[in-house]
Amino acid sequence: MCRSIKTLRPPVLPEEATEEDIRAAALQYVRKVSGFRAPAAHNKEAFDRAVDIVAQATAELLDGLEIRGQGRQLAQEPAA
Repeated sequence: MCRSIKTLRPPVLPEEATEEDIRAAALQYVRKVSGFRAPAAHNKEAFDRAVDIVAQATAELLDGLEIRGQGRQLAQEPAA
């Protein structure tokens, strides 16, 4: 596994994972799977598309995770 990918799930709350964090993790994953740190020009489009897809899937995953015992993290209601 790619040890340099930062854990973005709880206890780091999904809303604390920035778009930059998600994209960096996606880039590291695609680099690991493809074996390329930077793709050749003829592979750049496929590489960049894969990073976009993995980043989107990661954002959807983090959005769907629940913290056990706390339910989904929804906008907190103001205290009465």
